[in-house]
Amino acid sequence: MRLRSVIADQWLGLCRKPPVVRTMQTGFGFPQESLHEGLPDGGGGGSGSIRRGIGAALSGMRTLNRNRQLLWFTLLVGLVLAGNSIGQAAFRYINRSLQPVIIVSYLQDFFIEFATLFFLVFLLAGLVRSISQKKEGPASFFEGLAGAKKYLKSIFLWSVVLALAGMLLFRIWVSIFIWLPPEFRFLNIFGPFSFLSGTLFQFPFNWTLDWNRFTEIPGYGGRSLLLWIYPFGFMETMNFLVINLLLFILTPFVVPLIVLEQKTLREAVAGSFAMLKKAWAGVATCTLFLGVIVIGVFLTHLLIQTASGIVDPYNTAIFHPPGSWIALALAYNFALLTIAFVMATVGGIAVLDFYRTAKTGQISPFAGTEVIP
Repeated sequence: MRLRSVIADQWLGLCRKPPVVRTMQTGFGFPQESLHEGLPDGGGGGSGSIRRGIGAALSGMRTLNRNRQLLWFTLLVGLVLAGNSIGQAAFRYINRSLQPVIIVSYLQDFFIEFATLFFLVFLLAGLVRSISQKKEGPASFFEGLAGAKKYLKSIFLWSVVLALAGMLLFRIWVSIFIWLPPEFRFLNIFGPFSFLSGTLFQFPFNWTLDWNRFTEIPGYGGRSLLLWIYPFGFMETMNFLVINLLLFILTPFVVPLIVLEQKTLREAVAGSFAMLKKAWAGVATCTLFLGVIVIGVFLTHLLIQTASGIVDPYNTAIFHPPGSWIALALAYNFALLTIAFVMATVGGIAVLDFYRTAKTGQISPFAGTEVIP
């Protein structure tokens, strides 16, 4: 996904109260009852569904805390998205010189979309397999990945569908803000790049305090590849995440249905929508809860700005900050990304909780736990 905009040119010059639990086996089995049994409280709304959503998120956190091997999922997701940023940057760098026709640009977008989504869906399938294994001791994430290889065809096809849908939604998103009438132009802050571009200029996201130090090629005066990766590649990846996170939230049970019930892609998509109609409030609440945690960490950058006195390094007159501020900015950015990826892992685990509830029609503790009366 690539938006040729004035901004780019300027850059160049979220249950019930969780029961008391104790650790048991790490996996859980799914009885072969009807797939679409009703959820408690109707599953579609009300305070019970809201508590269910928050409880699923908290239960996912406990599961991750007890099974640290699942953090491999967190790490690999981060590496995949880093690869997306590098790929976006490389294509932008190449296209600046070659000026390819629009169809080639679209093919590049599809390739990087598909490649990223294929690895993300495969990792999610491995996470589902590893958690659902019935065995003593902690689940092995890599054993789950090995088991997910049996579903490569469905994962491949689902990645193609997600990539095409993501590209279409992005183009619609872009078009909405391009054709806004003048009296609604203030809404552009919600458009692609607008919020990101203003934020990334600021400290601590502009952690170098002087990008010329890293983005100018010595003796040449041109821009180095680092500038293409950050902020351009990073901004492209963030737009990719916004669109595809929405798609994953709208189709949360597709991968579990494929991996745990060997459904075809068509059956999995239909089954996911049927289950989501009954569980949408809990899923939305869980997503919102996890999102609030990430946003809370993100907003701490305002405290860093206040303490340092730096907001826009470009407009900080003759300011040479000590290296400690740069180190703090790097540590903050690393912590923010780590928490975001950990919350994504918790969300993946929580999906299995919602899936089990939809399967059995009962609210029960999550994998690896049992109720203590």
